[in-house]
Amino acid sequence: MKIFSASQIREWDEFTINKEPISSIALMERAAVACTNWIAHKFKSNNLIKIFCGRGNNGADGLAVGRMLIEKKFPVEVFIVGKSAEGSDNFKINLGRLKKISNEIYFLDSQQSLPGINKTNIVIDALFGTGLNKKPSGIYSNIIRHINDSGATTISIDMPSGLYTDTNSTSNTIVCASCTLSFQQVKLSFLMAENESYTGEVVLLNIGLADDFYKKENSNFFLVDKDLIKRIYLPRKEFANKGNFGYACLVAGSYGMMGAAVLSSRACLRSGVGKITCYICKDGYTVMQTSVPEAMCKIFGKTFIKEIKDLEDFNVVGIGPGIGKHASHKKLLQTVFTNFKKPVVIDADGSNCLSAYKSLYKSIPANSIITPHPKEFERMFGKTNNDFERMKLAIAKAKELNIFIVLKGHHTLIATPDGKSYFNPTGNAGMATAGSGDVLTGIITSLLAQRYSPLNSCILGVYLHGLAGDFAAKKLSKEAMIAGDIIDFLSQGFLSIENFQPKD
Repeated sequence: MKIFSASQIREWDEFTINKEPISSIALMERAAVACTNWIAHKFKSNNLIKIFCGRGNNGADGLAVGRMLIEKKFPVEVFIVGKSAEGSDNFKINLGRLKKISNEIYFLDSQQSLPGINKTNIVIDALFGTGLNKKPSGIYSNIIRHINDSGATTISIDMPSGLYTDTNSTSNTIVCASCTLSFQQVKLSFLMAENESYTGEVVLLNIGLADDFYKKENSNFFLVDKDLIKRIYLPRKEFANKGNFGYACLVAGSYGMMGAAVLSSRACLRSGVGKITCYICKDGYTVMQTSVPEAMCKIFGKTFIKEIKDLEDFNVVGIGPGIGKHASHKKLLQTVFTNFKKPVVIDADGSNCLSAYKSLYKSIPANSIITPHPKEFERMFGKTNNDFERMKLAIAKAKELNIFIVLKGHHTLIATPDGKSYFNPTGNAGMATAGSGDVLTGIITSLLAQRYSPLNSCILGVYLHGLAGDFAAKKLSKEAMIAGDIIDFLSQGFLSIENFQPKD
């Protein structure tokens, strides 16, 4: 699914208006019907609803929703910012329609005029939409704080007021919505952890914007969806043998951290690799042969891996989980980068070694994949002030180094060498546990060995990792999950993907 900017969304509206054709006010009516139906289904008609409207088109949406809720017998009070009825054309039309059926319309022009809100009320926020381009101030910021202080269930129409669509908003006064009813597609700001407390539950309402615009309009931002996963996924042929599914090498583990090697190698196998050899230290040999009997092992070093050789037979090398922090690892990475000319998967202590020896960056093989969490990313590329800055830095570094950066988080970002960004929709807070990153490394390494492209290995790997985590959380709870549970539910993840139905 493409993710559009605020300006592209406005163009999409205009294209739809001209294409159908449909009037702007009729398109707004369509959006209001979708919002009203959702609210009427969710809440009882004895809930007093208080709607706060700006005087632009978002306020016009609020007025239309208010009228329709009244028609469904909800008690509704509407509060409009300012002393007059002036506003956008659609605002004035919808205000006129509302006045025909309601006397509960009030104009707010000072702090003293703000209405009381109690916790049993339903608040609908229709102050600003996607067109916001400056910080809320004056009466607007007062209303936003008043709504937030009330403790009432708050529903934002399209965007929580005060939140920008596609840039950082942390210095703004922003409505903390319980739910955001947004139109047609997810907005970039919804995918940033810094905005979690503002958006609440995000519900996407299809209002029938023109498909032609969506197909022709370019974007560098995407939300991975089932249709994309179904196109990427490669079912197995009945006459296949293990040679068809690649040979992976995992350079992992050290004394006291063999669990990382076990997790990553088990995940690699569970994700379908034909065969795997683990390069490990001598002190980890018994652990590996006992825990992962399907994996072959080669020994390099006693308590940690010092140097390696014989990489030419592998389709992919994954390096980093649990290898520890040792000065000799600089040479270890140099050996891999020099002697293995295919993409490499680098994680955990592999990333930490890179951050300690930044001169190695330029020698990373083209189209390799690094999988840092935010702190590892910061050590590698420097501090950023917010999620948007971090995203932009990841995009820039992926292009500069010709690599894929999998920046782990709730909506894991995949930044590509061609400047595109993919956000992942699967996964949950139960995966915030030691070892889940090692599992992801094993999954991506496995897919790359099976000759999925680096991009598709990242997209499918991150999606499958999160999907397995979702199945695990549903069965075990988020609190009780451990990283090994993600591996155990990979089978359900694959079965689910096999049954995805592509869009018509």
